[in-house]
Amino acid sequence: MNTAHTPSDSTNPQFGMPAESNTPQLGFSKVALISIVDDDDSVREALKSLIDSVGLHAEVFASAEEFLHSQSLPRTDCLIADVRMPGMDGLELQERLKASNSSIPIIFISAHDDGDARARGLRAGAVDFLQKPFSEDSLLRAISISLNKA
Repeated sequence: MNTAHTPSDSTNPQFGMPAESNTPQLGFSKVALISIVDDDDSVREALKSLIDSVGLHAEVFASAEEFLHSQSLPRTDCLIADVRMPGMDGLELQERLKASNSSIPIIFISAHDDGDARARGLRAGAVDFLQKPFSEDSLLRAISISLNKA
């Protein structure tokens, strides 16, 4: 497989950026920040690794409260949040963000097949609701949609 790229030979199909840079950007040279909120450390790290591998920047948080009190909140271009977590859950986080007039696109992830939570999250404006385990392509597609909304 030829891994060398010239500026005109291809683009990253997920984000429409030159494959050589593989860096999706918003505006002038700003690399998109994806914040990940999940109480499972292995999920956080796996998602961070995937997102970093496609040229985005990911930051991870073990709880909704940690994210809400972080300096990353105002810089976040897309939020990936688990639905069920101790303390504030993902749907409560979505409500809190909406109440503060935040327009951060949200992608929910869940290990539970909960139709009510799915409907509630999507009705409140979530970009997608992915059930674990989900494919990398599904998540990257949802991120691409989120970044195009931002």
